[in-house]
Amino acid sequence: MPSPITCFKAYDVRGRIPDQLNEDVARRIGRAYAEVIQPGTVVVGHDIRLTSESIKQALIEGLREQGVDVKDIGLCGTEEIYFATSYLGVGGGIAVTASHNPKDYNGMKFVRAGSQPISGDSGLKDIQALAEENVFTSAVSHGSHERVSTLDAYIAHLLTYVDTATLKPLTIVCNAGNGGAGRVVDALESSLPFNFVKVHHEADGNFPNGVPNPLLVENRAATADAVRSEKADLGIAWDGDFDRCFFFDETGAFVEGYYIVGLLAEAFIAKEGPQRVVHDPRLTWNTRDIVERAGGEAIQSKTGHAFIKERMREVDAIYGGEMSAHHYFRDFAYCDSGMIPWLLVSALMSTHDKTLSELVSEREALYPCSGEINRTISDPKTLINTVEAHYGPGSKRVEYIDGLSIEMDDWRFNLRMSNTEPVVRLNVESLGNRELMERKTEELLTMIDNC
Repeated sequence: MPSPITCFKAYDVRGRIPDQLNEDVARRIGRAYAEVIQPGTVVVGHDIRLTSESIKQALIEGLREQGVDVKDIGLCGTEEIYFATSYLGVGGGIAVTASHNPKDYNGMKFVRAGSQPISGDSGLKDIQALAEENVFTSAVSHGSHERVSTLDAYIAHLLTYVDTATLKPLTIVCNAGNGGAGRVVDALESSLPFNFVKVHHEADGNFPNGVPNPLLVENRAATADAVRSEKADLGIAWDGDFDRCFFFDETGAFVEGYYIVGLLAEAFIAKEGPQRVVHDPRLTWNTRDIVERAGGEAIQSKTGHAFIKERMREVDAIYGGEMSAHHYFRDFAYCDSGMIPWLLVSALMSTHDKTLSELVSEREALYPCSGEINRTISDPKTLINTVEAHYGPGSKRVEYIDGLSIEMDDWRFNLRMSNTEPVVRLNVESLGNRELMERKTEELLTMIDNC
């Protein structure tokens, strides 16, 4: 019986080195990907982790053994794989990355032709099964390996999202978290009028300043402090593979991703006319209100990049946003980017001559939210049933698109289980009443903690 490979998750591969992921496993994954996807040619690249180069080389060997030609773009962020796959017109792409996981982890993110995601229900389980079986069809010939660079084309594409002539000379704190974002900021710098204050800028897989995950409150201080000390106009921080970016206003305050979704949706509709926008179900009222007032259509999707991308393609949405700081763009092969959002926000600040706090403060007041709160729970399913039994009967609407969403006249919440751990995630928002939102958040947390 095949031995299980435990690093496969719902959307990607993520595991500890070397017991869950190692060069042998990477080679088998390469062979399995080649046999299941039949891509012909694949773009491969790697992040800044210390083990990424060796894992990538093993992956490449597996792909080539199955007759697949490899175009290796070297050090990159995940979105550069998305871009290169579509730009080069090849049959697939693989990024060797573990994003914001601890430094002894690594992983892979996969796409097929057209940068379409490969997840558990679209091929990833088949790849896992074949890698575990470790029995492959012999290829007629060995695939080739070519080093290529798509960086210049990628930078040129990023710059199409803004009119550089209208940008103001903003001072921007950028915190790469010693991940991969600094390299792209450096490549963009000469084309932009901004003064960049670079924090934890150099790529370092040892992560001397902690894992690059700005969702963790303890990781935000370095960016916030630099914004205040430098009197900067804006602060930006990224995770390790920079497919998510996080914003800090001119006071150093962290801006919830929820409000950035609304801001970008409004900007796209103002520029392009009525459009469809896809959003996740955790926090919804602000996004729906903005999109519908602007004449667009807000379409809800299950949380997760594979679901968002699939829904965007189905309805030809111009933009998709998740409150977790994932932002997706039709002109970027419906993929997520951590570079396009801050370029767009800086352009909005320039053209409207407003600070970021001025751009979002009205929406924060109209739809105050709790932000996502996580709790470890031994039996999440029982908890969710208990919460539904308590709040459901007197509610205006109950939905099950992703976890449990319950809506009242003046407040709503979403409670969902994690895909990978015994954790529930709570988000609460209200209609212009912060005290109500905070009170209901505490009420729900008490119920969760007592379950």
